[in-house]
Amino acid sequence: MRMATRLCAAFLTCLAVSTAPVIAGERGAPAGAFDFYVLSLSWSPSYCAAEGDEANRQQCGRERPYAFVVHGLWPQYEKSYPEYCPSKRPQRVPDALVDQYRDIMPSAGLMGHQWRKHGMCTGFAQEDYFTLSRKARERVETPPEFRQLAKPEMVSPKRVEEAFLEANPGLKKDAIAVTCDNRYLREVRICMTKDLEFRSCEAVDRKDCRRERVLMPPARGG
Repeated sequence: MRMATRLCAAFLTCLAVSTAPVIAGERGAPAGAFDFYVLSLSWSPSYCAAEGDEANRQQCGRERPYAFVVHGLWPQYEKSYPEYCPSKRPQRVPDALVDQYRDIMPSAGLMGHQWRKHGMCTGFAQEDYFTLSRKARERVETPPEFRQLAKPEMVSPKRVEEAFLEANPGLKKDAIAVTCDNRYLREVRICMTKDLEFRSCEAVDRKDCRRERVLMPPARGG
C-alpha cells in the first residue's frame, strides 16, 4: 500500500498547480511501524478566528490566552503517514489525563482526536504518548516575538520560519514548514527523529506557505 500511495502522490503532484506534493494518510496501517515524527504547533488564535462560533470553547474562551499549542505529534513515513491504526488501547482519553496536558493541548476534543488518529499509530499507551508530546514541545523554543501578540499582525511566513531557526540551534530549513490558509498563519511543523532530534523531511518541508504575508490574530486574556 505504501508503494501505491507514493506513486499516486507523485502522479498528482505533476498535475497540481501547487508545487506541494499530495500526501495521503494510510488508514489502518500497523501501529508502531513509522520513520519519524512531526510536531505540529498551531497558532491557537488563528484556529479560534477561523472557526468563529464553531471553535472549541475550552480553547477559545477569553480566559485562555493560548498562543502556540500542540496540535499533535504525528508518526510519519518518509512519503506519507499512518492514521487510525488498529489498536486495543482505549479510544477515550480520561479527564484526569486531559487535565494534565491542558497547558499544551487545550481541549479534551483535540486530545481525543489526536490520540485516535495519530497516537494509536505509535503503539504507545495514552499516557506515554502524551508524555512524549510534552517532551517534543519542550524540545522546541518559541521565538520571543511569537510567545504572545498584543494586537493583530501581518507577518511573513518566511520570517516566522527564520525566527524558529534562530531560536533552535540545530534546526535546519528542510526540517520545518510554516503553513497557512487563505488568510491566517496556521501551524509550524517540525520534523523529529524517534529520539526527538531535529531531522530533515522533504515532503513536509514542501508544505510551506507560499503567501507573502498572512494574519496572526492576537492571543486574548480575560
